[in-house]
Formats: sequence, C-alpha cells, structure tokens
Amino acid sequence: MPATDYQGSSAPFASLGRSILSIRRDQIHSMDGHDASCNLELESFQRHVADLFVDLLNSLAGGGDGAGDAIPIPLAWIRKLLDSFLICLEEFRVVLFNSGPAIARSPLDRLVADFFDRAVKALDVCNAVRDGVDQIRRWHKHLDVVRVALTSSGSLGEGHIRRARKTLTDLTILMLDEKEAGSVVNHRNRSFGRSNRDQHGHGHHRRSSSSGSAGSSGGHFRSSSWSVSRTWSAARQLQAIGGNLTAPRPNEVTATGGLASAVFTMNAVLFFVMWALVAAIPCQDRGLAGVHFSVPRGFAWAAPLMSLYEKILEESKRKERRNSSALMKEIYQIERCSQQLAEITDAVQFPLGEEKEEEVREGVQELVQVCSTLKDGLDPLERQVREVFHRIVRTRTEGLDCLSKSHNPE
Repeated sequence: MPATDYQGSSAPFASLGRSILSIRRDQIHSMDGHDASCNLELESFQRHVADLFVDLLNSLAGGGDGAGDAIPIPLAWIRKLLDSFLICLEEFRVVLFNSGPAIARSPLDRLVADFFDRAVKALDVCNAVRDGVDQIRRWHKHLDVVRVALTSSGSLGEGHIRRARKTLTDLTILMLDEKEAGSVVNHRNRSFGRSNRDQHGHGHHRRSSSSGSAGSSGGHFRSSSWSVSRTWSAARQLQAIGGNLTAPRPNEVTATGGLASAVFTMNAVLFFVMWALVAAIPCQDRGLAGVHFSVPRGFAWAAPLMSLYEKILEESKRKERRNSSALMKEIYQIERCSQQLAEITDAVQFPLGEEKEEEVREGVQELVQVCSTLKDGLDPLERQVREVFHRIVRTRTEGLDCLSKSHNPE
C-alpha cells in the first residue's frame, strides 16, 4: 500500500507536529538572521523530542494494572511510540532541509549520510515486525475460536469444551513451533516496499545486502533487503543500527551550527524505537541483552529515553518473561489465558455441573478482553509500521536528492 493511502492514528499526530513547526517558523521569521532561525528550530526540535519521551515514560509507568506480573508494553503504548517517532522524523526532516547549503558541508554531510545508512537497516526491522504482527493475528484467530466456543449463550456442552480444548492445543503447538523455529510466518518474505511506489514515484527498488550501504541518490532507492531471511537476526540488525553511535564532538557541533546534535538525536530515537519494537513484538533472534545502548545525559531527551530503555530491558530479564514470545502485554495475556483455560478444560468432566460451567465462564473473561484489544489494535498497528517504513524511505530519498544537488549545483 502506498504511504499516501495511510489513514491510521499517526496522521493527526503528524499534523500536530507540522502545526507546531509552522508556529515556530512564524516566530523564527520575525527574527533577524538565518543563524538565529536555525538555532531556534534546533532548540525547539530537541525540546519537543524530550517532551514526547517524557510523555511516553509517564504513560508506560501508569499503564500497568498494578499487578506484580504486569507487562509494561501494551499494544496501545506501542502505537503511541510509533506516533511519536513519526512526529520526530517529520520535525527532523524540516530542520535538516531548512539548513540550506550547510547539509553538503563537512562534517554534516557525513553525519547525514550515516543516519540514512542506519535508517536503511531499520527497514528490515519494520518488515520483521510486520511479520510478527501477522503471527499475533494467527494466534488471535485461534483465541477467537475458543472465545466463541466458551461464551455460548446457552449451556456449555461437551462439543463446546472439546472444540475449545482442541483449539487451545493447536494454539500451544503453533506458538511453540514458531518460537523454537526462531522465524516468523514460515519465511513468507513480504515487504512493505515490494511492488509499491512511494509518493515521489521511485518504484524501481532493487535488492542489496543488509550492510545498508548508500544507495543511489534520487532516482532509485536501494533497500537493505526485501524480506528477512532464515539467517536474519533482529539482535544483529539492532547492533548495526546502534553500532558506533556516539555523540558529536564539540568541534562538530560548532562547525554545523548545532545540526550535528540534531542528527545524533534522530539516530538515538531511531535505534530506541526499533529496539522497543523488537522487544515487544515477535522477531527471530531478539537477543535484547546483547544489544547495548547508552547516550550522554546532557541531552534533554536522554533521561526519559534511557529510563524507558532500562525499564524494558529489566522487564526482559525477569524469569517469567524469558520464555515469552515477546514483551507486549497482550502476548503475555495470550500465553497466560491459553494455559489457564487448557488446565480448566482438561479437568472438566461430563455432564458439566453449574459450578464447573461458571468456572469456565469466569476463566474466559480475560480472553474476551484480549481478543477485543487485538481485534481493534492489530490492523492500525500494522498500518503505523507501514507508515514508518514509507516515511523513512521518503525522507532518505529526499535527503539524498538534497545532498546531491548541494554537491552538484546547476
């Protein structure tokens, strides 16, 4: 689906980001001098990134149900994270392309090219995450069969219980097989980019290695791959995105008028968002503990971002989480509900008494809730991941065009 077709929840947030920038630019244009304008835009960008991550931290901290075993990454929070990323990327794009000829001067040209290389690597993560959403969708279909069987309007009969029991067994086998295989959707090898033209019409995408080296500027976009292969590793891809990610040196900040700090900020945001997606949604070889990340606390956004990183990493180390498919709250509910209902239905004897039937109906209530959440949330989540993919593509294509034109003015 072309990115321009996207009508998910991030659209109003992106509009909000552009509106804020418009107000800021109105303020900027009333000042004298291009340097003052750039400085104000850069400061506003850094503050807004900080505000977004403070809000994400607060909403995650307050999103639990108070139980000791609450998963801290609800589906709704993942969608909020993607909304925030799209806002950050849009504001970064405006800041970068308003920099004029400075984008082609050293060291900014090198820093920008490095960001685009990291962004290419993030496209594989988007593909893997979308496949992971498909995997959850298949689990949801099994859960829905159980829900229908055990919420019959009449008395529960032997047929209802047997159908639920068989479906729960099938679900358990499906989850174990996919977890042990370490792969997603049996290598169906789909990509957001395949056979889709972005809104700028660059439809002749070509495949390259996942090293993420630069593609061509403007005419064609070279993706790191069109799918995740059998040997693809989310952990290795995250290491490639976050590898050698260091804050700019003082002389680089001075030479670029602060733009080097903005590029570093967007690199850090890109890495964290991809890392959080891998943590929350099934991906092969997640290996979160082997992916290390740290940023200087001098940035306004660093404290909330690192607090989120540490919170999610700590959750992944908890004993009951290590065997889970991923850290998304609803996935843990699937695993817990299916296990509890399997135990209840296995212990059922016929004819079913009123007390036992009531136990079954009470046991299915959490399953009903998680089915509702997945039904309402999975499709919008997939559209948001798709939008992230296409927005990265467009930003990179426009950026390479801008670099090319700055290096080779007519």
